[in-house]
Amino acid sequence: MKKERGDEYFMRLALREAEKAAEKDEVPVGAVIVKNGEVVARAHNEKEKRQSAVRHAEICAMEKASAKLGQWWLEDCVLYVTLEPCAMCAGAAVNARLKKIVFGAKDSRFGFVGSLANLSYDYPLNHRVLSEGGVLEKECAAILTSFFKRKRESKKRAPSNVLLENPDLDGEN
Repeated sequence: MKKERGDEYFMRLALREAEKAAEKDEVPVGAVIVKNGEVVARAHNEKEKRQSAVRHAEICAMEKASAKLGQWWLEDCVLYVTLEPCAMCAGAAVNARLKKIVFGAKDSRFGFVGSLANLSYDYPLNHRVLSEGGVLEKECAAILTSFFKRKRESKKRAPSNVLLENPDLDGEN
């Protein structure tokens, strides 16, 4: 008999992915895609590594899931992500025909699955993605808060960029 695994279980897997991102100095967002109770793909942010604005955890996970399943339609899949998806990722979820998005922390600045808008329901799109937020919200928010606090502290400790004198630019030839 297979043990039933719920939203918190899969969100904890997404949190592990977020931890991997933090270790690589990426914004710690993790994602897991599940189909019929089984993990199909795991990913985390790779924006810094790939120097690409589109390498969000959700996009990376959808690409991996599509490759594994051999199709871009992910209609029977659920995306678990530690941070509410942005407009780009919410749009990709609609295009991939995801069944549902389950997220942890809300994103009041960029969230497009309820915070700023709900891309799937506020616009007349051809597919609706169900969504649920707040799963392990405190843990998901804490990893982000901790990451950005460390970033700010390391900036304070770093020497400021001082314009060094350049003899070629001092006006004397």
